[in-house]
Amino acid sequence: MVELGYTLSSEEFPPNELVKHAQKAESLGFTFAGISDHFHPWLDQQGNSPFAWTTLGGVAATTSTLNVITGVTCPLIRYHPAIIAQAAATVAAMMPGRFSLGVGTGENLNEHIIGTRWPPIAVRQEMLEEAVDLIRQLWQGGYQSHRGVYYTVDNARIYTLPEQLPPVIVAASGQESATMAGKIGDGLISVAPNTEVVKTFEQNGGEGKPKYAQVTVCWAKDEESARDMAFKWWANAGVTGQLSQELALPQYFDQATEMLDPKQATKSMPLGPDPEKYLQDIKTYTDAGFTHLYMHQVGPDQDGFFQFAEKELLPKVC
Repeated sequence: MVELGYTLSSEEFPPNELVKHAQKAESLGFTFAGISDHFHPWLDQQGNSPFAWTTLGGVAATTSTLNVITGVTCPLIRYHPAIIAQAAATVAAMMPGRFSLGVGTGENLNEHIIGTRWPPIAVRQEMLEEAVDLIRQLWQGGYQSHRGVYYTVDNARIYTLPEQLPPVIVAASGQESATMAGKIGDGLISVAPNTEVVKTFEQNGGEGKPKYAQVTVCWAKDEESARDMAFKWWANAGVTGQLSQELALPQYFDQATEMLDPKQATKSMPLGPDPEKYLQDIKTYTDAGFTHLYMHQVGPDQDGFFQFAEKELLPKVC
């Protein structure tokens, strides 16, 4: 049976609201939440981008059963892997057995900010593999040193380690990244119901491991209102492929979405009040092999979605 989660959308809400959303999701029976970890939102309209790791502290302190995964953290450029090793260990100590570290190769949107060259995807995949190895090395405890191709650590020791180390869930959207995720990850995270990605992950060491996906939706009282809302707040869904990883500023995403109409930008989303559209989309992901789905309600009406999910989704899925 699939586990149904909820998205804490850092691009759309300030930190205190995200913490309240996590509490509400827990009270309704969502088993987990995914939180985005960005420096910038995708679009200026979205208007937020709080520091995910501070928000996680608030979630840890105000929930008791909700599991949380970063969806996803890029431990390559703006974050050194040693910093993420410490941050993830701290959050895992605050919410024992409830935290997973989701990692990926990131987007130029967030990583260019420190003035470092944005590497091509093949290099970023190499960096991610070394970063995950280094994070796990530091989690062994004691003083650790590392001199690799991309990272150096000199006599670093993480003193606050959780009794249960968090699993590292690796993002993938293609065959090469799925192969790597199977080899180095404790699970898979993706954004599309791609059966081949799941199969490649499983064939390379991922058999039996959890497989996460974010499902972007927009509930509203009618489909037209939902489409308008989704286009207003999340038109970046129509910016597909490598372009979404290469654009450097929210205003560039704004410009890219000007070439889209609402139907193009929202064609992959379940929209409106009909639960069958959502249930069918969930089935598409479960048929592809995903075990954990976290629902991303676009726009400000989170309360409406919570009521809808309580009546129409959670009883039928979980």
